[in-house]
Amino acid sequence: MSFVTWLYLYASLLLIAAVVLLPLLTTAVGGFKTLGDLRVNPFGLPNQWIWSNYLDILASARYWQMLGNSLIIAVLSVILTLAVAAMAAFTFAHVKFFGSGFLLNYFLIGLMFPVATAILPLFIRIRDLGLLDTYWGVVLPQVAFGLGMSIMLFRKFFQNVPHELFDAALVDGCGYIRYFWHITLPLSRPILATVGIVAFVNSWNSYLLPLILLNTEGKYPWPLGIMVYQGEFSTEWQLVLAFITLTILPTIIVFFAAQKHIVAGLTAGAVKG
Repeated sequence: MSFVTWLYLYASLLLIAAVVLLPLLTTAVGGFKTLGDLRVNPFGLPNQWIWSNYLDILASARYWQMLGNSLIIAVLSVILTLAVAAMAAFTFAHVKFFGSGFLLNYFLIGLMFPVATAILPLFIRIRDLGLLDTYWGVVLPQVAFGLGMSIMLFRKFFQNVPHELFDAALVDGCGYIRYFWHITLPLSRPILATVGIVAFVNSWNSYLLPLILLNTEGKYPWPLGIMVYQGEFSTEWQLVLAFITLTILPTIIVFFAAQKHIVAGLTAGAVKG
């Protein structure tokens, strides 16, 4: 590698890292400021570090309740997404049946439409099912809108599992269900981690669905907790920034804990040989 190539590579990586890290650092540092200091000096270090902004939020029962609500919704969404998407993708990858291509495209077409485009009929359907103001009323739409991407990732991974394993399993009398549970899933930890993290982060950061489908403050997830610091005439932005910093930490920790599996899942099958 020449010096120019090396310099270009590292300059590009530093630029990308700065674009990602600077907003996070600015948010975290902003949580230590007073409101006046934040307005005058939004990007610099605080004139006085106000630790009470973070400590008051951590001592608040409301914060932990909202964090717990977000965790319940996210975990339920991840479990359902993994279960449904894995079984559907396995079927599309290994079972040939009439209309499979049409059905797969039906799932994938959901990637073209955001949740906001279907919010009114979705609200009516959830109301008719009696799921308004419940965790399941938020979980089920999140799972439905996440199936397209999840099935696509799972299906590509399952197709790259050596077909000789499937042939050997059939010769030994192993059916599709046993092959799925005892052979495919144990080999699929990277893609399970990838899809699980994507589903978790999407659910954790979801704002629109809880806003529309939840009415009880005791069931609000953390994105709706920001409204606590918004008054009629002013907003305590330093507390908003501290609240955001504390609530995105779990997703960062989860991502770094599963980073190797995520990379392995996304790159599986990229190179054959």
